[in-house]
Amino acid sequence: MRRLLTICVMMLLCFSVEAQTATAICVDKGVCVTSPSENNSILLDLDKRELKWSASHCGVEVVAPSRLSMTTSRGTWGVGYDKARVKYRQTDEYNSAVVKFDGYALELRAYDEGVAYRFISNCRGEYEVVDEVAEFAFVGDDMAWVPYTNYRPDATTDYATQYETSFENIYDYTTIKDIDWRRLIFAPVVVERNGLKLWISEANLEDYPGMFFSNRDGDGVLDTEFAPRPKDVEQGGHNMLQGMVKSRHAYIAKCDGGRAFPWRMVAIGEDDRSLAEQNLVWRLADDSRIKDTSWIEGGKVAWEWWNDWGLEGVDFEVGINNETYKYYIDFASRYGIEYVILDEGWSVNLEADLMQVVPEIDIKELVDYAKVRNVGIILWAGYWALNRDIEGICKHYAEMGVKGFKVDFLDRDDQEMVEFVYDLAEIASKYKLLVDYHGVYKPTGLNRTYPNAINFEGVHGLETMKWLGVEHDQITYDVTIPFIRGTAGPMDYTQGAMRNAHIGDYRPDYSRPMSQGTRCHQLAMYVVYDAPLTMLCDSPTNYEREPDYTRFVAQMPTTWSTKECLEGAIGEYIVMRRECDDAIYIAGLNGNTAREVVLTLEGEKYSQIEIYFDDESVASKYQYSTIADGELRVWMSAGGGFVVKMKR
Repeated sequence: MRRLLTICVMMLLCFSVEAQTATAICVDKGVCVTSPSENNSILLDLDKRELKWSASHCGVEVVAPSRLSMTTSRGTWGVGYDKARVKYRQTDEYNSAVVKFDGYALELRAYDEGVAYRFISNCRGEYEVVDEVAEFAFVGDDMAWVPYTNYRPDATTDYATQYETSFENIYDYTTIKDIDWRRLIFAPVVVERNGLKLWISEANLEDYPGMFFSNRDGDGVLDTEFAPRPKDVEQGGHNMLQGMVKSRHAYIAKCDGGRAFPWRMVAIGEDDRSLAEQNLVWRLADDSRIKDTSWIEGGKVAWEWWNDWGLEGVDFEVGINNETYKYYIDFASRYGIEYVILDEGWSVNLEADLMQVVPEIDIKELVDYAKVRNVGIILWAGYWALNRDIEGICKHYAEMGVKGFKVDFLDRDDQEMVEFVYDLAEIASKYKLLVDYHGVYKPTGLNRTYPNAINFEGVHGLETMKWLGVEHDQITYDVTIPFIRGTAGPMDYTQGAMRNAHIGDYRPDYSRPMSQGTRCHQLAMYVVYDAPLTMLCDSPTNYEREPDYTRFVAQMPTTWSTKECLEGAIGEYIVMRRECDDAIYIAGLNGNTAREVVLTLEGEKYSQIEIYFDDESVASKYQYSTIADGELRVWMSAGGGFVVKMKR
């Protein structure tokens, strides 16, 4: 018998009804929706003074009653209503209820992974959203992992200076009451409460500003902040490629007609491992709007910017020219690497015009040269330059045979920028172009709705190792993001360093950069991190010195059929298992404490088992072996890692 969807009325009045019915029920006090497994529930308290929501796991409250409202030019939703009616629904994946009020509704959903709610407008014509309240209430002593925005001392009470950010920062582990109230926090964050791990973010962010958190009152409540819609935006910033906001409207979003607003969501895990496996953002996102997705192909990318076009031993001048890029293309072709990126420098500097190409580059020649070698070309573009004529630029370069764009320096998530992100994905899909977003906010499901939106930065990735000082600890960050940022969606960390150093031996070097941690720490990222478009960031010269290792990296999948976190802890380590068509990969990524991991392998099921693991003395070296089956003990050094490949 199919499980019933429970609609709970407060004041101890509860009832259950068959999921197939569509009866609208009048309610006075509250609505509660419980997940299919009955482990998670979301409750809407229908106090007529102000609506509040809360969440529970196995009967234990995990989010205390929290205010929700939306102030619009049509009135304030979530306070002072006359009546409410509820319609409910059950699916195999989730249970839901839509609570209808005058002019708007609230939809509640409960999944086995967590809970979510969103506002739905029934308005006609144009209106503005002035502000939204979306509280997440906890206890002040609850611990949280939070990433702050960029901060300036003059931003003590005004958050406006922090709305423009690249969404790249490390995590602070702090009590909620000790969050720096002067600083904004960007999503996702993780809160530890009652022994559970709560992953908080948003999904289906379309035509609306992204959600920041703050703690102005120093209490246990995470308040939300939203960037107002820009009024005046001027060209500026990095090489005149950014849109610099000079003034903003008095509202956060301009709307027209009925619509659904973004989901406010909490994934609920009983341990860190379950956070790394959850996929709630994807589940809440709209289905694909691209009917034929067969042309969307991920893969590895030979990339030149991180290694500063660092070829050695060649008989031509290395730099931004066709000879250099042909070398990268030949390298990619030899190893079966699917793409080469032409990063910053191929278009004329300071012009923000992607039709003006520097004389040293002939893109059509490079595209044709790459095509016969089974390599695709992706072009880097600044936001301002691409936004000048998205349609014309996409059409021009698609006809030339370019496979996609890596767009950079968005650095905002106000409504205008979110519109650009969707517009670019939609227009690029018309011309069968991939998009890799950099300087961008966290994924909120765009990659499900437009699967050609294949990768996103919004991560404090390897590029920072070109300039950060020796006091910086990237290794801890590396084993934090799989549980937080990584579960929002794909992330372009740009791994693959061949100059590796234990944390005490690391030194920044812009042109010949190195990574913190071991070679196998870098290798494990290709399995642990989700990135359908994945960089090989180092120089072909360095890769070609180790052809067996490079071939192993180049042949690794970038899309997977399954993922499973075998064990791990935020900020300490993670062991991830992923499957593709013909192989299973198990990878361990370690923090700053050496440890041993024990795996059980069933060798009779596989034609070959290979393992790459840490060299105990030299960070840039690794050990390799083939094994049969049974118990495998793998030692990971501090900042280390390993990869096991089991081929069917």
